[in-house]
Amino acid sequence: MRFAQKLEQGKFDAFFMADHLALLNKPKEALQRSATVTSFEPMTLLSALAAVTKNIGLITTGSTTYDAPYHVARRFASLDHISGGRAAWNVVTTSNPDASLNFGFDEQMEHDERYRRAREFYDVVTGLWDSFDDDAFIRDTDSGIYTDLEKLHTLNHHGEYFEVRGPLNIGRPIQGWPVIVQAGASEAGRQLAAEAAEAIFASVRTLKDGQAFYSDIKSRMVKVGRNPDHMKVLPGCLVVVGDTDEEAHQKRLLLDSKVHYESAIASLSIALGVDASKFDPDGPLPSDIPQTNTSHSGRERAINLAREENLSVRQLTGRFGGYSGLAMVGTAQTIADQMEEWLLERGCDGFNIMFPYLPMGLDDFVDQVVPELQHRGIFRKECEGQTLRENLGLPRPVSRYAAS
Repeated sequence: MRFAQKLEQGKFDAFFMADHLALLNKPKEALQRSATVTSFEPMTLLSALAAVTKNIGLITTGSTTYDAPYHVARRFASLDHISGGRAAWNVVTTSNPDASLNFGFDEQMEHDERYRRAREFYDVVTGLWDSFDDDAFIRDTDSGIYTDLEKLHTLNHHGEYFEVRGPLNIGRPIQGWPVIVQAGASEAGRQLAAEAAEAIFASVRTLKDGQAFYSDIKSRMVKVGRNPDHMKVLPGCLVVVGDTDEEAHQKRLLLDSKVHYESAIASLSIALGVDASKFDPDGPLPSDIPQTNTSHSGRERAINLAREENLSVRQLTGRFGGYSGLAMVGTAQTIADQMEEWLLERGCDGFNIMFPYLPMGLDDFVDQVVPELQHRGIFRKECEGQTLRENLGLPRPVSRYAAS
């Protein structure tokens, strides 16, 4: 609760809670050092946070591989109503192969098929959110009529993966639809984002990479007939704040030095989709690593990083055991300089901020970096609206039935 309220004090758009449907597929030596072995079910936690916050958006994961569209549509619609229009659905296809074993499947669904299923899943969920017109609930005490059934719509979806009749048994969400978020960086992931998402969590390390990703996603949107301003590109960004740049860099070095090799090699193995502990630690990353059914973008990121910086397996492992993505390390002014450059040079529309530790990392950013960004006029001093859509500058979707 304290963290969410601190984010709200800092005028953050949203709090994002990732979710996992299985223990991370790491060896025991690494798993015993991981805090990911336990986590709250996200809808339970976010519903509780909705009661003690006012403006901050509430984003969490809903798997399109191991869940049902009706469940996802109902849960997120409920959260949107409970929070007053602050819910967002992070559409994920679940890359952890161990998750399949928790849902009665012996093998994980193939990568591109997971994305085909996700696209149909999205169509069903958004169709269910349109089950009732916005003004369907008339609540006429004189006649005793609660619902105008002329404004109720049955989806009757028949597709490759789903047969869903509908309608959803909850009113249309306050935002029309909760905001759609996506994080895939593979070819299939980018295309899904271009067609459906309104925010994307990007994984890039340099401004040049960010500009290329930004341009690619926005151009894909144009090709499918969407307004590119209706998507916010948000790269993940680790921030380490210090009173001086040197102090901040010493903090980062200390953090990296705390990464245990067993945990680090497990993280690299997950990224590559193979057992990296069999590689020569002091040799280069092998050039013949096969493509597997896990995240394609994670594999490419590891291979490219090793190639670009000529890293040994041990050095690469250190990066993946700590944090290998975009990091901004320095004083509040230094971090604000970098963020301003990314925004002005069209590397992103904002950032998915990650804190190196809590609560101090969060407090440092809100108390030092946010005021500097506000002083430069590149970050809000007050929220623009009441809903997450309004604060992100995203339009409210028109019901497909009203549009027709």
